[in-house]
Amino acid sequence: MRLTAPPSERTGRRDTEGMAVASFVLGLVGLLVLNLVLGPIAIALAVVALRRGTPRRFRALLGLGLGIADIVVLAVLTAVHGTASWSFWGG
Repeated sequence: MRLTAPPSERTGRRDTEGMAVASFVLGLVGLLVLNLVLGPIAIALAVVALRRGTPRRFRALLGLGLGIADIVVLAVLTAVHGTASWSFWGG
């Protein structure tokens, strides 16, 4: 007796769509907060989604670009301010 349905091609395709969208959202949020954590996660999700042939290829590419931008923003903030955080108020 089987309790779950066998996996189908459609389930895998829907998973890659979710990964592409999650990559985009995490990359976008990562520009503002937690870019050290969210940037690499966005990159990893985008790469997996692209390798599995997501139909949302452009969204995955945007997530990849935003994930890389997260890392660049972190590097620039660290180089300029000597810290990995936004600091608008002098201290």
